[in-house]
Amino acid sequence: MPRVIRARYENGVLKPLEPLEMKEGEEVVIVLKAGEGSLAQKFYGIVRKHRPKLTRSEFLEVIEEIENEDIRGF
Repeated sequence: MPRVIRARYENGVLKPLEPLEMKEGEEVVIVLKAGEGSLAQKFYGIVRKHRPKLTRSEFLEVIEEIENEDIRGF
């Protein structure tokens, strides 16, 4: 079942910010999502030029739906 886990990149390694409850050696698929300076944030500015009434939260909901579709495809 897909879960969202926050992690920090340190010394070349992604370190989860919470326990994972996984078996040793278990493999996962990682989908990276950038922070505030992300491409999605920049794209929101472009979209707002064409849809000025679109709120940031509405935009991010659509992006999240798209990302979740991609995750389910794995």
